[in-house]
Amino acid sequence: MRTETLIVGDEFGEEFKGKYVFQEVTWAKRSRIIQKYTRYSRTGEVLTTDYIAIQAETIMASLKEQPPNKPISLERLLSEDPENGVPVALGEKFSEIVNRLNNVSLDETAFLSQQSDVKNPIQSSQSSASAKSSDGRHVNSPSSQPKPSNSL
Repeated sequence: MRTETLIVGDEFGEEFKGKYVFQEVTWAKRSRIIQKYTRYSRTGEVLTTDYIAIQAETIMASLKEQPPNKPISLERLLSEDPENGVPVALGEKFSEIVNRLNNVSLDETAFLSQQSDVKNPIQSSQSSASAKSSDGRHVNSPSSQPKPSNSL
């Protein structure tokens, strides 16, 4: 998996100074994070999505190493209090790295923020045992017919 290292100097304060190592997260982990903060209607439409929480969780999932004083936590990333949170510019830097590592493009970000036009994303499918012929009659394939048992 790809990694990227960020060395932070004094520009964000002594507390945040040090080495941060980020690693690409798996598709499954990223999907779980998105699902955790997205609510859907019964028809599959996106009702709400907390993009800030998704980004913060993705940063934390990608963050494999930070300075010994552990200045970054999910709570700090989500904090709206400037005294207890992460400096905005540093959070944006983390986001850039994580998005690059996990291939989140600007187009994908825009797509994820739009509501789906699909009314029912799950299409019903015909059984493999039965299909309609061109004249509308059901036709069973020979392979779907029950086979006689050889047991006595």
